[in-house]
Amino acid sequence: MRSRSSSSGAPAGVDAPLPQFVRDLLSAPPRRGQNLHNWLYRAALVLHRYRSPSDVISLLEAATAGEPLKPGEIEDAVTNSKAAAWQPGDPAAAKRQFMHPWPRVNVEQREAIVSAGGGLVDLWEASPVQFDDSEVRTEEIIDALFPNNPLLCVARSAHFFKTRNREELRGELSGLALIVPSPMTALTGRTKDGEISEHTLEATGSRRFLVVEFDLKEKDASGNDTSNAEFIRRAAKRGQDISDISAALLLHLAERAPLALAVHSGGKSIHGWFSAVGRPEELLRGFMNYAVSLGADRALWTRSQFVRMPDGTRDNGRRQTVFFFNPEVIR
Repeated sequence: MRSRSSSSGAPAGVDAPLPQFVRDLLSAPPRRGQNLHNWLYRAALVLHRYRSPSDVISLLEAATAGEPLKPGEIEDAVTNSKAAAWQPGDPAAAKRQFMHPWPRVNVEQREAIVSAGGGLVDLWEASPVQFDDSEVRTEEIIDALFPNNPLLCVARSAHFFKTRNREELRGELSGLALIVPSPMTALTGRTKDGEISEHTLEATGSRRFLVVEFDLKEKDASGNDTSNAEFIRRAAKRGQDISDISAALLLHLAERAPLALAVHSGGKSIHGWFSAVGRPEELLRGFMNYAVSLGADRALWTRSQFVRMPDGTRDNGRRQTVFFFNPEVIR
């Protein structure tokens, strides 16, 4: 295991220098005909965290000086990205989002984020803690995620589960596939049908992690193209598979909320665990709305929903590898 130092902090103030990654982004815009339109959208989306809209326009104009831009192209990119972006620290906006239905997928924004590059290797390289051997790390990861021996609901499959204190589960977690990403408040609770069960929303405690998954498929069960088929094929032409798409989107979301863990599903997708400790439910819903607008599975908003056990074993025998681990965001 390798630990890497990392630094984090509040978004830079208006007069503070732009972060290096933003300066790098502005220093190398594509040419016209090489996806410049999408680059403008993505760059504006990033810059909103550090500058006012008028300053964003000025920065983009300077970065693309000499390129043949369409009338109002920069202004449209700044306006559209500002409307789409979820802004941390905006309780009023988050509360409005919490009351509304889930948003539709913003295909242009998703395309801009993924086409800018990045993938599974980048997610691994960004991890403050890297497991670079073949040792199974399930127990130590769960110890870090859930200290103080809480009640945990774990499962071999969606139909074979149990709730026990963490210490009672020691030694068996690596063979399991699923876990509820928040502690339980009781061994049992009542389901919506009134049945007593060890896996219920009623017995799930306050949210400790909000898990985001982009479970994208090219074909449905009948072999027909899904609505994501063309998006997946365009990514494949750039050398990105579904895992790379998921990683790129999770890295983008990690600029807006603290990413603690990224776990491969043992299939094609990745589960990103974002720390929810001390964050109001309304703000978390605003963040989830934004993730859903990029194609995330909204079912994982439910606190009791099972997610992949870190470094556990899927029912097909595949290991659910951890590609990103940052315990500092939950300490």
